[in-house]
Amino acid sequence: MLPRPNPYETRKKQLQIAAQLLDLHPNTIEYLKRVERVLVVSMPIIMDDGSLEVFEGFRVHHSTLRGPARGGVRYAPDLNLDDVKALAFLMTFRNALLGLPLGGSKGGVRVDVKKLSAKELEKLTRRYTAEILNIIGPDIDILSPDLNTDEQTMAWIMDVYSMQKGRSVPGVVTGKPIEIGGTVGSNEASGTGLFYIIKAVCDKLNFDLKTFTVAIQGFGKVGSVIAKLLYDSGCKILAITDSVSGFYSEEGLDIDELIKWKRETNLPFEEYNEKKLQKITNEELFRVKCDILIPAAIENQITSKNVHDINCKIIVEGADGPVTSKADKVLEEKEIIVVPDILANSGSACVSYFEYIQDIHAYFWTLERVYKEMKRIMLEAFEEVWKLSRERNVSLRNAAYMIAISKVGKTHELRGLFP
Repeated sequence: MLPRPNPYETRKKQLQIAAQLLDLHPNTIEYLKRVERVLVVSMPIIMDDGSLEVFEGFRVHHSTLRGPARGGVRYAPDLNLDDVKALAFLMTFRNALLGLPLGGSKGGVRVDVKKLSAKELEKLTRRYTAEILNIIGPDIDILSPDLNTDEQTMAWIMDVYSMQKGRSVPGVVTGKPIEIGGTVGSNEASGTGLFYIIKAVCDKLNFDLKTFTVAIQGFGKVGSVIAKLLYDSGCKILAITDSVSGFYSEEGLDIDELIKWKRETNLPFEEYNEKKLQKITNEELFRVKCDILIPAAIENQITSKNVHDINCKIIVEGADGPVTSKADKVLEEKEIIVVPDILANSGSACVSYFEYIQDIHAYFWTLERVYKEMKRIMLEAFEEVWKLSRERNVSLRNAAYMIAISKVGKTHELRGLFP
């Protein structure tokens, strides 16, 4: 088996390409390629059977030039430091593209959560928080959910941090339950933002969204939401997969039925036997002919190995880093429009920032206001990216990075270097 592409190297290549288009100073490029700080921690946990297991965790600050860092906490069995660096890197430029006064960070633990009990998961989360305590906080680094973490994870992190500070500090995390300072609209933010961007792209190209066929990889917090929104808009969802398997139907899948079954059973699609649907793998999904392909699972899914099988008009990145740099070049040659993750999947970043400022001011918004502000910010960023892409004849990805890098680079040049 070939080693998986290094996501951090992919991000640095994307920065290099965009920076050269901007004619950015080499010193600034070199500075932005590096992360500010890395913390690697070991967490000994007594398991339910009395045995000791030691887990490895990470927290990375890529940049705090524009404000406190913000980024998710990911639990994954194959997580490594370069994964976390790449995700922190992405958060810096995503927040800059949106015009948010934040930097970028990321963290996580190398663990298979399916093998942990609820008690073990809580102990691991609390120990992880204690180990990274000195580099997190509302003015330093704000944490949020990511792969295999959720509202409950954030509640445990907030509790550990607050107990150490002697007072409730809701602003240390976002994506937490509403009862302890969370915001409405958080769980659906990524998928809803993705929908706004898809509609905007279709408007620019004079496409009728209702006539579109769609294939979606991933049926989690992003995939299930965007599937429902597109289904309700009249799109035909031809194929959808979860982490294990999925379905294909030329007539279109009944998304309402699949969401209902998932909610009731919490089982993988391979256990679904309600109807005789054609089973497909994640690899087979990428060969489905459709108008819009949405990779909304994990990184490095469209590679040089399968990119030639892609047969669609538009790819909208619902996951972080689903397309490798080599595959990206091929997609550009095939004239497939790729809406990059830094823009398409930024709804959660917007709403995370809204939750943070609501916590700081102890004044909470309505769902209408949350989505109105998110839509405004995302569409303003989209218009800026689309305009630059057409003016400079570059891909949407390069245009997005050019805008984001110019903002972070300008901040760096204005602040200068200490000492």
